[in-house]
Amino acid sequence: MSKRWKVKLKSDVVRASMAGAKVSQNALARMIPVSSGYMFQLMDGSRSPSWHVQRRFLYILGGLKFEDLFQNIDCKKG
Repeated sequence: MSKRWKVKLKSDVVRASMAGAKVSQNALARMIPVSSGYMFQLMDGSRSPSWHVQRRFLYILGGLKFEDLFQNIDCKKG
């Protein structure tokens, strides 16, 4: 059986990166691209980003490692 790892976005790191780049949450959502509602859910921790969205965050917020942006929150067998 394989394990499925869920991750949570470290919103404080993302907010600091957004502030440094003077980018709003809605602008970042358009860059990813995801809806502003989904971005809100990612930022407040109620949703876990898909692997595709994780890769887009890493690309757009270049210079940060996976561990900088995401925290493992769950491990389930599937």
